[in-house]
Amino acid sequence: MKPENKLAPGIKAIGLALWISKEKTLVISDLHLGYEEMLNKQGIMMPRINFLEIKEKLEKIFLKIGKNAQEPKIEKIIINGDLKHEFGTISQQEWKETLDMLEFLEKNCEQITLVQGNHDNILEPIAAFKKMQISKNGFFLKKSKIFFAHGNKIPKTGEFKKAKTIIIGHEHPAISLHESAKTETYKCFLKGKFEKKDLIVLPSISAIAYGTDLLKQEILSPFLQQNLSEFEAWIIEDKTYYFGKIKNLKKLGR
Repeated sequence: MKPENKLAPGIKAIGLALWISKEKTLVISDLHLGYEEMLNKQGIMMPRINFLEIKEKLEKIFLKIGKNAQEPKIEKIIINGDLKHEFGTISQQEWKETLDMLEFLEKNCEQITLVQGNHDNILEPIAAFKKMQISKNGFFLKKSKIFFAHGNKIPKTGEFKKAKTIIIGHEHPAISLHESAKTETYKCFLKGKFEKKDLIVLPSISAIAYGTDLLKQEILSPFLQQNLSEFEAWIIEDKTYYFGKIKNLKKLGR
């Protein structure tokens, strides 16, 4: 019986992050730091909880990797898009929280890779301050043939064509399940196919940008503009639960 958190050989879910053991690489997506300040400007009073909750989630993940004899130490952390939230500016909250988050991550790995998301239009000043490069057209792990794209557009690069596995964010996948009058929404990982390649979709690690209910809401990513019935879902709660195919979850989600 395979572990419930194993999405593919050498790839497993640890909390809301993806761990690629052979590459010693941890992948997270969609932090949306600074979201609260934008909401506050719109008159929506939102306490600034996102940074602290993400950091707490990551601290729990780091305890399970590197400090666990069964797993190697993290060498690389890939932020697969949407580190920040504002489209056309860098708010004061974003400056502080993105720099604090990157400093926190640096203490737990040797290298950080920033993949540009659709909310990262003005990320260059932050990356320059930290002396980091932004991968604007995705990032490719040659040895494992894994390509990372945020998911808001389909890359046209040669590396993308060579990839056997694609890992995206952007969609913030979630599933609502019903029990009597009670409805609960859970973040989830998805796995399916895109043009004969394996496709893995990451949940958002943000505490505010919760997710798209795959059973009810309109799908955003061009990678997922297809029949998702055969896609598999791993729901994240106190641990990772394999929930099978979307076509079966639709029956539970009614």
